Amino acid sequence: MNRIDRLFSILTFLQSRKYVPAEKIAEKFNISIRTVYRDIKALCESGIPISFEAQKGYFVVQGYFLPPVAFSNEEANALLLTEVLVHGFADKSIRNHYTSALNKVKTVLRAAQKDKVEALSDTIRLQLPQRLNNDSEHLSILQTAIANKQVVRLEYTNTKDENSIREVEPIGLIYYAFSWHLIAWCHLRKDYRDFKVQRIVKLQNTTVEFTVREHIPLEQYMKQLPVDY
Repeated sequence: MNRIDRLFSILTFLQSRKYVPAEKIAEKFNISIRTVYRDIKALCESGIPISFEAQKGYFVVQGYFLPPVAFSNEEANALLLTEVLVHGFADKSIRNHYTSALNKVKTVLRAAQKDKVEALSDTIRLQLPQRLNNDSEHLSILQTAIANKQVVRLEYTNTKDENSIREVEPIGLIYYAFSWHLIAWCHLRKDYRDFKVQRIVKLQNTTVEFTVREHIPLEQYMKQLPVDY
């Protein structure tokens, strides 16, 4: 990657997050910290308002926007393939949001690219086993609750077909054993629990903030799972 492409990629990376430490930039683009400093300086000198906050990292000052993004043919094809995967492994809520987002992306494609993407869409198929049932609409609500650290109330059916009402503090979503699983602190059990999303009958975001100040990292819980990552 030449320097011009790297500078543009760094700017896009900065705009995709609230704060980005120099170490993260160096790791993502396989460059030294010193090079990161030089690149950030170059971006600032070109008129892009980048600032820095101690202990957090760099950020693009609010209000600055890049001009419409141009996609290569390979990038457009990758987005199309991802759409197929989303329709196969995500639920209705995520599929709807992704389709809406992808339609916005398609508006910036060149006319020739649009024709190729439409033609390519008829040549990609994903055959899934019957056990993959993704007809629920829970993932979007759960994502919002996780991001905002809000308690959700759910009606859940366990493997014995027993129903219960739980209020939980969701810390993450994991896809394993051909299903999405919600990992959350259960107020009833006073411990972390693994809820299979397909077994959630009803779901409500209470908008109430978490009561537990610090939850374990999702990676730590994953070590307990009966699967090899």
